[in-house]
Amino acid sequence: MAEKKEIKKESKKSLVKAPKSTKIVKAKKEKIPAEKGGFAVVEAGGKQYRVSVGDSIKIEIIKGDHKEGDKITFDKVLLVDNGKDATDIGTPYVSGAKVLGTLTEIGRNKKVIVLKYKAKSRYKKKNGHRQPYFKIQIDKIS
Repeated sequence: MAEKKEIKKESKKSLVKAPKSTKIVKAKKEKIPAEKGGFAVVEAGGKQYRVSVGDSIKIEIIKGDHKEGDKITFDKVLLVDNGKDATDIGTPYVSGAKVLGTLTEIGRNKKVIVLKYKAKSRYKKKNGHRQPYFKIQIDKIS
């Protein structure tokens, strides 16, 4: 009987092993190319966004009336990195720094369902909400 137990243990071990062709790939951090001119951290709509030249970002709130094609200037710049050697960190904002962009799209995100439910009391409310957004193409960091 001792021989039978050893055979069963070996068969279980073989099931646990992964095939040799399986490789584990670690995620690599995205590096910023120097030719893009580095990056900046901008505060807009109560949130902070990391932007580079050529990036598109979705912002929920922009004050004022805007339409597609308008030029937008972000004055609240928290950090500017040129991609080579200099990094300017603001206290709280970098003086004289601006990020220029173009408003490319005004739209609304997918619907989010808001469900309120209380068990055993016959209470249920269901609402939907679509958050508006402004899509901005970053043109220049100065």
